[in-house]
Amino acid sequence: MTEIDRIRRTLREQLALPSSAFSIGSFGAIAEFHRRSDEQAELLSDEAVPGGRLGVVTARGALSVMLQPDARGIAYETLSRDGRRWQQGVVFCLPEVVGRGPSRQVLTPLGPDRAAIRVGDREARLFDMGLGARNIDFCVRSGDPDLVRLLERHAGESLLTPGHPAAAAILEASPHRIAVSALGRLEVYQAIGRLRTPEGPHTHLLPKFLRSGRTHSANIPVPQGWLPVLMLHPASAVSDENGRPIPYRPERQAAFEELRTRFPDPAVAQVRAALQACLQSQRGLESFQPPTDRTQRTALRVALRQLRAQGRAEATLAPWIAAFDRTASLTGSHHKA
Repeated sequence: MTEIDRIRRTLREQLALPSSAFSIGSFGAIAEFHRRSDEQAELLSDEAVPGGRLGVVTARGALSVMLQPDARGIAYETLSRDGRRWQQGVVFCLPEVVGRGPSRQVLTPLGPDRAAIRVGDREARLFDMGLGARNIDFCVRSGDPDLVRLLERHAGESLLTPGHPAAAAILEASPHRIAVSALGRLEVYQAIGRLRTPEGPHTHLLPKFLRSGRTHSANIPVPQGWLPVLMLHPASAVSDENGRPIPYRPERQAAFEELRTRFPDPAVAQVRAALQACLQSQRGLESFQPPTDRTQRTALRVALRQLRAQGRAEATLAPWIAAFDRTASLTGSHHKA
């Protein structure tokens, strides 16, 4: 099976699962797609057409993915702050020469949104907000004549200027927000959360992070020369959809391990195998070669937290946790199934 076949199979499976979420974004500007298990959803599939799309549409948002032969997936895990949990995902990347967008720096009218996922949105006007991200275009779309005229009047200006009237108008009117990458398009229809992040599809815009010029968090293992263009967030074994702790769900961890076999990170596999070998042989810490790079250090700490959640004897893990994950050693007990 080729990489693109694995990606297609994975997306087909995960789009059908209400427990899986997706995002398209850059560091400081992101659109996220979530749905409830009881929420009506339409799955999209044009696989009979070369390069045909896969996707899902609900009343609150939509996602459409157009596969490209250069795409690559990497499964990853990151640390949660509470010292006992972890986060996981699959980042889909493209080479920068393929994945880089126009990186517009100013508000730019793009005309009717002919690429809108829903047919009824294709006459509404699309505006690139001009955030300058290399891997995505972050846009708004509206059919409101007053908002359209205001945005057209301020075309060519930077919305990142403090107090900009067009930015304030967007916040007040809450038009559709759309993140577009070289691999897909994520549309958010529900209103902007003014006081708190809403449940379901939503967006985040953080100008301070945008100014860094980065496309992703340093915790996400995107290879040099590649750009993140789509993120999959499968159901967590230790957190609910709102990030709250839950009793350990082994079936969810097993599902992620399957994703790890499809989209492996060799550096992570190496350190996890070394840890297991030491624990099985009971050779202890003295025979373990500590990892030297960030990715492997994170992988070791996550592996220790997973063993702890799975019920591995505390006496066995205690010296390892004290040596490599002191945050975990200082926290309270974890929920167990």
